[in-house]
Amino acid sequence: MAGIYIHIPFCRQACHYCNFHFATSLRYKNELIAALLKETELRHEYFGEEDVETIYVGGGTPSLLAGADIKGLLEKTYELFNVLPNAEVTLEANPDDISEEKLIQWKEAGINRLSIGVQSFFEEDLRWMNRAHNANQAAGSLQSAARYFDNITIDLIYGTPLLTNEKWKINVDTAIQFNVPHFSCYALTVEPRTALQKLISMGKTPDVNADKQSEQFVLLMQWMKEAGYEHYEISNFAKPGFRSRHNSSYWRGKKYLGIGPSAHSFDGNSRQWNVSNNAQYIQAIEKGFIPFEKEELTATQKLNEYIMTSLRTIEGLNLKHVDQSARRQLEMTAKKYIDGGLMKIKHDFLILTNEGKLLADGIAAALFF
Repeated sequence: MAGIYIHIPFCRQACHYCNFHFATSLRYKNELIAALLKETELRHEYFGEEDVETIYVGGGTPSLLAGADIKGLLEKTYELFNVLPNAEVTLEANPDDISEEKLIQWKEAGINRLSIGVQSFFEEDLRWMNRAHNANQAAGSLQSAARYFDNITIDLIYGTPLLTNEKWKINVDTAIQFNVPHFSCYALTVEPRTALQKLISMGKTPDVNADKQSEQFVLLMQWMKEAGYEHYEISNFAKPGFRSRHNSSYWRGKKYLGIGPSAHSFDGNSRQWNVSNNAQYIQAIEKGFIPFEKEELTATQKLNEYIMTSLRTIEGLNLKHVDQSARRQLEMTAKKYIDGGLMKIKHDFLILTNEGKLLADGIAAALFF
């Protein structure tokens, strides 16, 4: 089973914290859509005869596109790949783009899961992030979307300078009251070459407080457990039956194909990524070739990636998945974390405890070969 990701590199405006590839002008939208369709044709043999179980239209802001554009991209994907009848088909949408007309169009196009970039229900926080939507739209989008979609996920950000624990509780409770079945919650990170990094360096906004972020993550885990959500991956919480099948495929090391500028692909043995430039991408595709770089993965790189991704999940790292030599080293290195209450071993799986989840990246790196 495999997944397809389609990158739409357009946004209405730039969020201060974002370092994804996008443009704030729709000037070349038509050319870009044509290039996406052409690349889909050029890549149609990427999986061979393997079935596709998930499609994810992300960005950027895919909800800026017309419903007909989304429909055309999905029709081309279904035409060229073995997409399963029950495939999970996700569209990322911003609250300010959600209307009854668009919801109907997305439903008719084949979208069956919406990912809504709420981030916060507080006006001052949204302004601080430079989000395009306001607090009323954040709440209103969930109310509208629920009339057409059962499978909805939202993004929330914690650890921002303006977010107190009390406000964080209100954000989480508000989404729970809307009966949202899936949450993706991320700690604010200061990425290089972003407006946020510049604002911090100029002293115009406070830097991230790591202790505050840890505290809000611990509170989040407690609140979500009390509300009946499964903490199935470090940043993701779901009601039973509502895990993200697409994102889960990444963590399980399944194959995926990325269509569009800056999109990444993985075939089990190599990774490749398209150029992060809309004009260069369009020009290359028009000439019939895909502008990408490629890396063949060594056995050690594959093992380290498995360690990193599996430890993020509720199931943990399966020691039976590695050879005996690697298992002995993993068990030896993990012992101090197990003794320190940061990890546990259960039925041949190494699993992070809640305390260990606070240090997940560091623990994974310590286990690397």
